[in-house]
Amino acid sequence: MQTGYRFLEPQTLARVKNLSLVARGVVEGFISGLHSSPYKGFSVEFAEHREYTAGDDPRRLDYRMLGRTDRLYVKQYEEETNMRVQILLDTSGSMGYRLDGKLSKLQYGCYLTAVLGYLMTRQRDAVGLTTFDARIRLDMPARSTPRHFNEMMERLEAVEAAGETDVAETLHRIADRLKRRGLIVLISDLYGEPEEIVRALHHFRHRRHEVIVFHVLDRAEIDFPFRDATAFRDLETGQWIQVDPAYARDEYVARIRSFIESYRRACAEARIDYVSAETSTPYDFMLSRYIAKRGRP
Repeated sequence: MQTGYRFLEPQTLARVKNLSLVARGVVEGFISGLHSSPYKGFSVEFAEHREYTAGDDPRRLDYRMLGRTDRLYVKQYEEETNMRVQILLDTSGSMGYRLDGKLSKLQYGCYLTAVLGYLMTRQRDAVGLTTFDARIRLDMPARSTPRHFNEMMERLEAVEAAGETDVAETLHRIADRLKRRGLIVLISDLYGEPEEIVRALHHFRHRRHEVIVFHVLDRAEIDFPFRDATAFRDLETGQWIQVDPAYARDEYVARIRSFIESYRRACAEARIDYVSAETSTPYDFMLSRYIAKRGRP
């Protein structure tokens, strides 16, 4: 696998290299929820063609390709574990928020996506990527080959925060499209009606997927640290609103805390892992803390 991508630079890997072994235990735990007897051995799935070279198993020759191209090709297969991971990354306009030059929520989500994808691919788990706002913008099915992972990283480099969002409706569409059970990883600020979004998360559980939700927020969205009268722009609609923090802070903070708690409680009731992912918390520390907690008996 290449490692020179913006969201997977060598210094990033140095920070997460110790996560690999403990992450394996977490994946096995999720597989226990998907299968009564996890790891019944490997299955194989066709991945791609490559040109025949001396020493290749002739049983893997693809004679249809020979007929079409007059050249010898062999079929390559990927080893596929019992785990398929689909990462759902919210790229709507609100995910572009950042304060004081820090990572935006989307950038933070991209780092999470890259690290999780890297760990899963190293473990030979199949990982895919879906990006969305009010529509599905990118849909890469889960595969376990290094080539697939490199393509995923290239596509991740190009994502931008834009557009309005409809998290609930989009999640329902994704749930309907996924035919095989697996692990769903949602990375989003979850802006929308909590009841509707939770209902969409239940859709995945109804289809017998395991689910992790990384709720990505900027600390400023939680604490509302503004002092002077401030003009705020809606990153999805472009509309402006003038606010005096002295009058709005208490009500805002109460509402955002209720908003967060509603997701935390609903996810616990649905046996969905809810992870608070504030952009001020280094992503490797946040992942280490989550993995350690999830890996406990």
